[in-house]
Amino acid sequence: MNQSQHNTLVNFIWSIADDVLRDVYTRGKYRDIILPFTVLRRLDAILEPTKEKVIEMHQKLNTMKLDNQAPQLRKVSGYVFYNTSNFTFKKLLNDPSNIRQNLETYLDGFSSDVQDIISKFKLRNQLTTMEEGNITFSLIEKYCSSQINLSPIPVKDKEDKIILEGLSNLGMGYVFEELIRKFNEENNEEAGEHFTPREIIKLMTHLIFEPIKTKIKEGTYLIYDPACGSGGMLTEAENFAMEINPKAKFHLYGQEVNPETFAICKADMLIKEEDPEKIFYGSTLGNDGFPRLQFDFMLSNPPYGKTWKIDQEAIIDTKSKEISDYRFRGIGVPRVSDGQLLFLMNMVSKMKKESELGSRIASVHNGSSLFTGEAGSGESEIRKHIIENDLLEAVIQLPNNMFYNTSIATYIWVLNNRKTEKRKGKVQLIDASNIFSKMRKALGNKSNEWKDEQIKIITDYFLDFTENGISKTFDNTDFGYWCITVERPLRLSFQLNKEKLASLEKPDTFKNIISSLQKTFGTEVHNDFNKFTKELDKVLKTETIKLKPKDRKDFITAISWKNETAEKIIKKQDKEGIEYEPDTELRDYENIPLKQDIQIHFETEVLPFVPDAWIDNSKTIIGYEITFTKIFYKYQSLRSIEEITNEILILEKETEGILKEIVA
Repeated sequence: MNQSQHNTLVNFIWSIADDVLRDVYTRGKYRDIILPFTVLRRLDAILEPTKEKVIEMHQKLNTMKLDNQAPQLRKVSGYVFYNTSNFTFKKLLNDPSNIRQNLETYLDGFSSDVQDIISKFKLRNQLTTMEEGNITFSLIEKYCSSQINLSPIPVKDKEDKIILEGLSNLGMGYVFEELIRKFNEENNEEAGEHFTPREIIKLMTHLIFEPIKTKIKEGTYLIYDPACGSGGMLTEAENFAMEINPKAKFHLYGQEVNPETFAICKADMLIKEEDPEKIFYGSTLGNDGFPRLQFDFMLSNPPYGKTWKIDQEAIIDTKSKEISDYRFRGIGVPRVSDGQLLFLMNMVSKMKKESELGSRIASVHNGSSLFTGEAGSGESEIRKHIIENDLLEAVIQLPNNMFYNTSIATYIWVLNNRKTEKRKGKVQLIDASNIFSKMRKALGNKSNEWKDEQIKIITDYFLDFTENGISKTFDNTDFGYWCITVERPLRLSFQLNKEKLASLEKPDTFKNIISSLQKTFGTEVHNDFNKFTKELDKVLKTETIKLKPKDRKDFITAISWKNETAEKIIKKQDKEGIEYEPDTELRDYENIPLKQDIQIHFETEVLPFVPDAWIDNSKTIIGYEITFTKIFYKYQSLRSIEEITNEILILEKETEGILKEIVA
């Protein structure tokens, strides 16, 4: 389908909303009618050539009182779905006065898989509103217009010349996605609620198939998308894979939580004669549709910046607070406000470990997946698991403004558990942020695009695995760091005078203790709190007085204060040395690259500034982050004072008299 045909078809369908639905539905509800009727008309057009034969077979099987008619009806229809009613879209127009009743009969005639699609669209809920608004006939009439062709068979004139090209499954996918984009734009959907432009999917298919294209033999391969939307990635991946080896068989699997896009995806699978059961409805995070399967190729653009709170109970045990889901157990989970890394780990859990090719993954993420979360956090632990297991092959930064509903920076992660020798222990970073073409007309936030030659340039950078200003390679350990806890000693002064003691909530509790302590310390200021602690313990033991932990804490808080010139408080002293009490308010953290020596860094970067500091080795942990922007940062020199001054003078001259005019 050429771009002109695509635009004509989309614009015509889009016009149906304004022509027919206005005054009956609000603009935000247009999609509830347009999307399901577009799907139905597509299915209707596909079934038209064999419709009469299906009806004949259905009547014959009824006469034979055969209950399981599906195998024979599918065979006659030529697809894995069928419709046994006497109606088509065009025949519904023959009886305008009964069109509501006939439409219901038509819907009831579809096979079970299409019934699921109709149910997910909640289409039957709309029939009363359509009838009350008197728009049912007009709507169906529009979809039967001779100006458009939703059938895969071209429309020809009497001289056998093509008037309207047939609409392929891929072309239908483009139409669906463009309609969804326009509806999302109308409804101001959030950034995560977008579909992936085809050129980005095309790059992803190159990244996962190109490196092993000579190894794809005859056989069966499984392709998976855990957030499949309307199925665009699955379709593109299959098309690309079939070009590599037409003799191989590729099975498509996907899962989608949005009922509307799930319905579109399932319809697409039905039309392509794929098994519709391989598209699972529900949340991938909370209800994995394929827990026992592993896949050869996985592509996804999971939602980012989206909460996974609704799935939390399915992943984390409410009583023990331990991770119960096998996909994430022993690794970690990100903060509940953003679940994109859970989708990535879901795919990692489904990588083939025994096959020769292993598994390859391409997944789109925003920048937070690269660096959000300190060492020990769920995000960092996930990055740690991926990198330390040598699964991360590359990260490619995309240009901004590549998506329709968001302009934020995005990245493609490429994972592979069968790295070549030269890639083992390495990660490639590619900065493709400046490789793009400007669109003549922006679509939402999408003002940049890739041409085929630009996709090839990025793919070649990836395949060449060479160092230059755009592509850089690093050891896995380059992204890791030690997070050390730097402690400094607690230093307290104390005084047993009336002013300090007046703040005690229970003065009578401490009357005898204070009297004994004042005999030793008086009411002056003292800077060695170790002596106070020793004397207090002695008094409590001698006087056989018992203090509750809270009372002891309240007493110390009342008579002491922090003083950087006071003596360090000793926590423990033995043959091995002295351990000081840390001041939690002075506690600090240092991130040290894994390739650097911790002690050398501490002695050169910390001790010169805080000589009394020490490292609490029991708290040292390893974190991982990919500071993409820092790695590819290019210094831009500041403008000279002369240049700025000249610009100000020019602006001042251009605006001369405007201020007086405004004030006047």
